[in-house]
Amino acid sequence: MTTPSHLLYLHGFRSSPLSAKAQQTATRLLAINRARCSAVLPPVVWVCPQLPPSPKQAIGEVLQALQGVEPQRIALVGSSLGGFYATWLAHHLGCRAALLNTAVNPARDLRAQIGELSAWHDPSQHFVFTHEHVEELEALQVGDLSRPVPDPWRFLAVIARDDEVLDWRESAARYAGSALRMADRGGHALENYAQDHLDAVLAFLGINPAAA
Repeated sequence: MTTPSHLLYLHGFRSSPLSAKAQQTATRLLAINRARCSAVLPPVVWVCPQLPPSPKQAIGEVLQALQGVEPQRIALVGSSLGGFYATWLAHHLGCRAALLNTAVNPARDLRAQIGELSAWHDPSQHFVFTHEHVEELEALQVGDLSRPVPDPWRFLAVIARDDEVLDWRESAARYAGSALRMADRGGHALENYAQDHLDAVLAFLGINPAAA
């Protein structure tokens, strides 16, 4: 497997690049990149944008950020709603994606969130989530994933059975044809991500954690 040149992390709804999992991934990648530079290997570029409320705009900005990068050199990590976006991107670009307690049907689940909301990591920051945004989510829904082509292991889904926000059974069924990493604990935030899952995620994406 070719080592990716870019690692893109997509955060969840109301979240940000300040999320614990994003920061943990960035820190681990920094250590790996130091080792790669010592071995005279190019570093893996870290990309973790603040995603706008509009799903259509979010996808557009991500595609713009990745413009000119060969799809096989892109690795994706997506958490919750970010996992939904990563699914769409991996399906259309043909790259690999690791999904952390991913949202399966956010258009259905987020209808109750329509209105003015605050950001988790900075409650002073407010945004408006609209009916139009729900419709944009519906437009991004990818069809059958049971037989991904050409790579049956394009997706790795990390799923916690004690997720208090999303139904883990729905996620397991959705990604049944892909690689699954089931966890008995961690909750929706996947609090044991750095200790129990991060290195496995990077290895799946072709980034050797043993290099650090």
